[in-house]
Amino acid sequence: MSSQWEALVIDANDPERLARFWSALLDREITGTDDDGVITLAAVDGAGFAIDIEPTRHPKTLPNRMHFDLTSESADAQEATVARALELGASHLDVGQGADAEHVVLQDPEGNEFCVIEPGNRFLAGCGTIGALSCDGTREVGLFWQQALDWPLVWDQDEETAIQSPHGGTKVTWGGPPLIEKPAKNRWHFDLRPRGDQAEEVARLEALGATRTDIGQGQVSWVVMRDPDGNEFCVLSGR
Repeated sequence: MSSQWEALVIDANDPERLARFWSALLDREITGTDDDGVITLAAVDGAGFAIDIEPTRHPKTLPNRMHFDLTSESADAQEATVARALELGASHLDVGQGADAEHVVLQDPEGNEFCVIEPGNRFLAGCGTIGALSCDGTREVGLFWQQALDWPLVWDQDEETAIQSPHGGTKVTWGGPPLIEKPAKNRWHFDLRPRGDQAEEVARLEALGATRTDIGQGQVSWVVMRDPDGNEFCVLSGR
């Protein structure tokens, strides 16, 4: 058995504002808010994942280890996406990309980095609006997630890896070492839903190289774990 990637969880100091931003930019419906104040943006297709935006009191202090790469069908479409993002509250960000970079680097209202990719990028062709969830990570962690989700490995070269659902959609990529500094808790993480028993899935993930961790979650129905690069993720109760 394996797990389904149910949601990408994003910590936010102002969840309502951030939910409005990403809902408008990605054209995703806000489907509700739970008792803990978590706001859900719906998945867009069978290969997609929900986005859960949850409240936190902790400020963002370091660059994220994950960011969105948004695709563009044309130069005009790229320009329109950038303009729309800026209108919604994003701002330009210099991460050393240089003046000749064809992609545009931005940050959302909470400082989360994302890129608007130039048209003609063949690697992201057909992957949808979120062409990739681009991650800082080792080859080891890419292979871990390939086995955890049972997704095909679509890139494995020079310590860079990428996986994609067999149904298509967003690719998840890892750029290889060296890794950027990790905060005490990542602001973006995966929520997995086991296709079978939760305890059995946790044991399988441990055998693949994950470890359980305590981040102060207390008595909850999910299990908090870390992947081989130390990134937190949650294993929810089984179906």
